[in-house]
Amino acid sequence: MMSVVLQSSSGWVLESRSLIDRGYERCVRWTGHQKSHVKCSFKSFQTVKSHYNLSGRAAVDGEHTDVMQKTDKPSKKRKRKHNELNQGEIDAKAFHEKIRSVILEGTKSLVDSARSAGYLSGETETFRDPLPSQDCSLAALCEMAKDLPLMADEEQEWTQSLFTKEGCVSHVDLFSQVTENTEAWAAVVSLIGEEFIIPPKTAFLLSDFTRIQPLVQSGRRFDLIVIDPPWENKSVKRSRRYSSLPSSQLKRLPVPLLGSPGCLVVTWVTNRPSHLRFVRDELYPHWGVEVVAEWFWVKVTTWGEFVFPLDSPHKKPYEVLVLGRYRPTNGHTSPLQMPSVPVEDKRLIVSVPSALHSQKPLLSEVLKSYIGAEAKCLELFARNLQPGWTSWGNEVLKFQHISYFNLDPVDISKAEAAKDDTYNPAVTCDFSSPKKTDCLHPAFLTSEQQ
Repeated sequence: MMSVVLQSSSGWVLESRSLIDRGYERCVRWTGHQKSHVKCSFKSFQTVKSHYNLSGRAAVDGEHTDVMQKTDKPSKKRKRKHNELNQGEIDAKAFHEKIRSVILEGTKSLVDSARSAGYLSGETETFRDPLPSQDCSLAALCEMAKDLPLMADEEQEWTQSLFTKEGCVSHVDLFSQVTENTEAWAAVVSLIGEEFIIPPKTAFLLSDFTRIQPLVQSGRRFDLIVIDPPWENKSVKRSRRYSSLPSSQLKRLPVPLLGSPGCLVVTWVTNRPSHLRFVRDELYPHWGVEVVAEWFWVKVTTWGEFVFPLDSPHKKPYEVLVLGRYRPTNGHTSPLQMPSVPVEDKRLIVSVPSALHSQKPLLSEVLKSYIGAEAKCLELFARNLQPGWTSWGNEVLKFQHISYFNLDPVDISKAEAAKDDTYNPAVTCDFSSPKKTDCLHPAFLTSEQQ
């Protein structure tokens, strides 16, 4: 199954898991001295039901888009009077009214077409895997790595291979170098004492905002940059799921040093109008990026209903994406005019969201017609890896942990093994006693561990 279920003038309906699984069709795993083939598939964490009860179904036909009764317990916080809206809420309401018909009509059209094609019928996903309880503390490790000195530019190798020439996993420094899997197959490897699945033809840097230098120094220029900033908001502060970043700090991202002329820049934005204004009026102009379109990710259940009623004042069933083109100047005042494919405005991406916090749908299939098949792609503040992409963030391996996947052994015949360059029984790698120090910077190791 393709990840794009259907496409129309309104936008796309996506099925994200099939695109994720496509990157793991060929996967190997080292256990002790043996290298074996495994079948990897991402677990189902889809939202099956609406967050509202049946008397307040969040339908997309316009009949049930009022504020509905939540199934959660009522809040004990003091309620304000109905007409006591602050300026942010007034702005949010005005923005919602401006785009409401686009969301409602476009989603209905796409959902109806998807149902006609046998998708969003609610029958394919009637269960959901339990959420993994593991925590690799990637952000905490990045915080520790901030105290480690970077070598001088002339001494530092800014990229490293995940594998040795013999096919074994290298001793890699995840924090100070861009790590590459240049092979055409995925691999289950032991890193920082945990097992992760690394997709083929991918590169990543595990670091925080202050240690992005290796990515810049690697000399790569990208044709697509997708950014999912850790926006500040009250929900994040209460949950403490991840550390947020003040909007002003985003200007420090070295987008002009990473983007090629004409690069498509896509930024995920929360539904706070102040964040949207900041991206459009401050952030993009600061980078030399011209805004070309606003798209909307519409979140529906496996039944094709909004996950929240469209007019709910609490949470909306959509998020905004701001798309722009990087237009570097030629040293004068006018930007260089780089040929690029026009991007249509007000398109919708409809999909069933993951129950994993802040996991967004993969955009590669949707955006490829605007950037070309051979485009070099980068994701900033990433929490997962994608085949063929470079990814950066302080939790860049989070959703690559094996607890998010189903792993099944695959029998392979000798004839198939002879044709398959991912299988070489002559190569042995001893990981029978993996240490939690196998991929740490040497400065983290004691003399005994070294």
